[in-house]
Amino acid sequence: MSAGVFHAPLAWLDGRWQADVLMRVDADGHWIELSAGRPAPADAARLGGPVLPSLVDAHSHAFQRAFAGLAEQRDQDSDDFWSWRDRMYGVALRVTPAQLKAIAAQLYTELLAGGYTQVCEFHYLQHREDGSPYDDVLTMCLALAEAAQEAGIGLTLLPVLYAHAGFGQTGLRDTQRRFRTDADWVWNACRRINAAGLPLVRAGVALHSLRAAHPADVRALQALVGDADVPVHIHVAEQRQEVEDCLAATGKRPLDFLADHGLDPRWQLVHATHSTRDEIARIAASGAGVVICPGTEANLGDGLADLDGWLAAGVPMTVGSDSQVTRGWVEELRWLEYGQRLGQQRRNVAAAPGRQPSTAARLFDACVAGSARAAGLPSWGLTVGARADFLVLDDAASGLAGLPPAALLDGLIFASQGPTWREVYVAGQRRAMDDAERRRRYVTTMSALWR
Repeated sequence: MSAGVFHAPLAWLDGRWQADVLMRVDADGHWIELSAGRPAPADAARLGGPVLPSLVDAHSHAFQRAFAGLAEQRDQDSDDFWSWRDRMYGVALRVTPAQLKAIAAQLYTELLAGGYTQVCEFHYLQHREDGSPYDDVLTMCLALAEAAQEAGIGLTLLPVLYAHAGFGQTGLRDTQRRFRTDADWVWNACRRINAAGLPLVRAGVALHSLRAAHPADVRALQALVGDADVPVHIHVAEQRQEVEDCLAATGKRPLDFLADHGLDPRWQLVHATHSTRDEIARIAASGAGVVICPGTEANLGDGLADLDGWLAAGVPMTVGSDSQVTRGWVEELRWLEYGQRLGQQRRNVAAAPGRQPSTAARLFDACVAGSARAAGLPSWGLTVGARADFLVLDDAASGLAGLPPAALLDGLIFASQGPTWREVYVAGQRRAMDDAERRRRYVTTMSALWR
């Protein structure tokens, strides 16, 4: 068998299942042929189940994997995003580079098992515990890069501009001392990471939020980035309080404010939970994408995104694991649709009768289409020229066994339980979905952080 030639009994090509698919990979790990209705050549690796493209995890805070499950008790009258954030800072203030690498390596292995093969790391944990810079200011960034290479996942590092504690405030709180950066810091970090040429690692830039990056900061980073083809990510309109504070400080809602500042297809608007249809129309006209994180948004009580509005406007869409309470795209897409069903009291909200009647297919195809731009890659999915990342589905898994082939994607997102992948491939190479040594280092790290 040649690692560069695969044959699948079924594969999701061009938005539908197609049979007997020949898949060829070049020496650099990119697709050079994807052809349906072809017999398996003698040198092909015969895959043991239907093949799907993987997805990009378009929004991740790796260090928060160490906090998942530790904020689910309430001992005061109210609990919301802001009280969760203050507790989350407790772990952010004491994670060391070695601990971050151990946490991230475990997380990235779990993300592979969850069907992601590229992760966009929205990274703002930069400095020593006391807020002073490391001798190498990219020490924490490099810990993440090393973890990704150990796990074998693709990584888009997004160093974050984090300069202020809130609207109308100058500088950061002491609990945010490890996050302090400006436009120069972020752009230098991006250029240095990209110049390093690390396999499967690239960089873009991010602004934490309009709370943390004021108009002058936004303009300064835009000026430095110029026309460079790198992704630009930002948290925006995640909570109602943020919308109200932005209105009070600027006279504009967050999405409307950003649309005034020159969005383009490089921009990825993370959460965008609280939007108006006029704002959605402005975002659609700019070409910017939206990154929805349904598991985290539910966990934090953020609210429900206007899925109908984003889909109808044709805004590029992806999902992310964010705070790591969910770490697989099947669950994210399930939450994305089920939240809408609960809020609207109707079914198959994301389906498009007459065009795409399958809710699962419409959501999945939208995320495949949005993945390349979110990660700063030229292309994505089962298409010639894209990196040869793919998933081999276990069609005998719970909720899938016995389904007709045409219903496999619907069953995967709305009926499956437990592990659903036989194999996961990145750049044509099979990746482990578990690793005892990484798990041991993670458990040791957790014990040190929480003892």
